[in-house]
Amino acid sequence: MRRTPAFALAATLIGGVTAAVTAPVAAAPVAAAADSPVGFASVNALGQNGTTGGAGGPEVTVTNADDFIANIKAAGPRVVRVQGLITLPAGMYDVSSDKTITGVGASSGITGGGLNVGLPVSGATTPPADAVHNVIIRNMVFRNASDDSINVQMFSHHVWIDHNDLASGYDGLIDIKRGSSYVTVSWNHTHHHTKNMLLGHDDKNGAQDTGYLKVTYHHNWFDKTPQRNPRVRFGNPVHVFNNYYFDNSDTGVACQARSGCWVEGNYFEDVEEPMTNSYSGPRGNIVERNNVYVGESGSPDIGGSSGVEDPARYYQYTVDGPGDVKTLVTRGAGTGRI
Repeated sequence: MRRTPAFALAATLIGGVTAAVTAPVAAAPVAAAADSPVGFASVNALGQNGTTGGAGGPEVTVTNADDFIANIKAAGPRVVRVQGLITLPAGMYDVSSDKTITGVGASSGITGGGLNVGLPVSGATTPPADAVHNVIIRNMVFRNASDDSINVQMFSHHVWIDHNDLASGYDGLIDIKRGSSYVTVSWNHTHHHTKNMLLGHDDKNGAQDTGYLKVTYHHNWFDKTPQRNPRVRFGNPVHVFNNYYFDNSDTGVACQARSGCWVEGNYFEDVEEPMTNSYSGPRGNIVERNNVYVGESGSPDIGGSSGVEDPARYYQYTVDGPGDVKTLVTRGAGTGRI
């Protein structure tokens, strides 16, 4: 049963969208189309100053699976432009450092497989010298992945995942784990999927994850995705601002396992439990500021705010008024907007 809303605003419900690849309705330009990331992907850390992807390298347009796979894993900086919806064999495909992967138009991307940004899994507890870094994934459609749509792992850092449309995968749509850090997830539209975004994969992985998993989620449209919006372990701070949550039947932000979530300026509409630090397993910590709860949204379940780092210690950012977030995000998130 849904809880009593913290407060209510007049709202127009948004109907469901299909998982088919369709061009978005034309909209006036909004502030979504930035040329560089806001948030942790912009920070100077771990020997990388911001995230530039394949800038300065060759630019290649790919239209088939073989060329796509070869170019995303090639050595050196490269901009890989994806033309059309490419069908990949089932599996995860490695992305190497210094890459920009971007779709052409509103309907280009991949189906059948997913992207892996990171070295093979090991028990390392410090970043290796060859950790995958400086990767941009933008304006891509992801459908029917046989595993994760996007997986970031093994101390990968400075990754910007922006303006994508993700749906109908097998496991996570965007999972970030095993010591990865300095990641921004922005202006994505996720829908027709249950296990949306995971940050930190296991309650027992503190030795590898503590001090890492610094991620910013902003201006994403979590569209009827029941859970993991995101589900967080160990990361601190994890900055969740100006996202639009619509009809999430389980939870919005689930912050646990000693993590610290800074949740501000979001718009929650018909969300069963907008945020919680007691979802499952060890508790996390949440700072809750200036969020909007409308329709049948429940009340925030928060606590332990003194343990959460302020993201403003790491980077500058501007929070849009939470009452404007629904309009901004539905106009600006997803493909075909940049």
